[in-house]
Amino acid sequence: MKAFIRNNYGGPEVLQLQEVDKPIVKDGCILVRVLANSANPADWHILRGKPFFARFTFGLFKPKEKIAGCDFAGIVDQVGNNVTHFKVGQPVFGESLMGGAFAEYVCIPEDFCAIIPEGVGFPEMAGLPTAGLTAWQALTTHGKIKKGETVLINGSSGGVGHFAVQLAKALGAQVTAICSSRNIDFVRSLGADHVVAYDIDNIHLHSVKYDLVLDVNGNLSYADFRRMGKRGVMVGFTTMRHMISVLFKRAFGKFPLVSFTANANSRDLKELALLMQDGRIRTCIDKYFNYKEIPAAIGYIEDMRTRGKVVMLWNEL
Repeated sequence: MKAFIRNNYGGPEVLQLQEVDKPIVKDGCILVRVLANSANPADWHILRGKPFFARFTFGLFKPKEKIAGCDFAGIVDQVGNNVTHFKVGQPVFGESLMGGAFAEYVCIPEDFCAIIPEGVGFPEMAGLPTAGLTAWQALTTHGKIKKGETVLINGSSGGVGHFAVQLAKALGAQVTAICSSRNIDFVRSLGADHVVAYDIDNIHLHSVKYDLVLDVNGNLSYADFRRMGKRGVMVGFTTMRHMISVLFKRAFGKFPLVSFTANANSRDLKELALLMQDGRIRTCIDKYFNYKEIPAAIGYIEDMRTRGKVVMLWNEL
């Protein structure tokens, strides 16, 4: 099968399209014929081995998993022993933070997948797993958002952010979204009640109080969280120095602030699939790439100006 291999850490240029052996199906896993992938900031962080402490998980000097990629959507090709929820031929989507998805086939534990609902396409579902799970768990598991509460979402036009706006509205919250002025109309189309353009208004002086502040962009300070929120969730960060500063102040402060990495699980993926099927959320695709252009797709999202998601196709869908 064809797969994008990396033998060392580095930029998109380290990805090489090669012929490799098809994965052997393990117990409790399914083998999926991949029809679409999506690109995430996590992909280029893992690709570059940054931040450095992440290498204790992904490989200290070289990547443990040579095949890159997290998000996928495709069709079940084989099922392993003890698999109970999937059958050959079913359309599925899922996520593997350890990699392996940028290939014609991926072997994945069944707990990291869910069935694609009828009427929803492979590209849309390929764009959902990592970004959708992060937004969902930020709002529900860690943000404890309740109907009628107010939420401020910083970084509302990107992959995670555009799902967060839609999910917060689906959960009955009043949403204020922070984005650039060029994305105001886009964010409003997602359901945002109010929009703050960071290139017009200084968000570090924004003084409105919200029940929850969700920082996807990763540039809010600890003082920003305290000033604007009753509680906060931090998903991303702009620099290691910024992250350490916020987490250090959190350790000695009393403000309820959570920093987390999304946990892939079939329960949450099913919830997202139902919301997609009901039309309460949608994947907004900024740009399509052919599978041969996966390195270019990673480079594209590294510029951090993506509106919604970037999807890569393994055939013409």
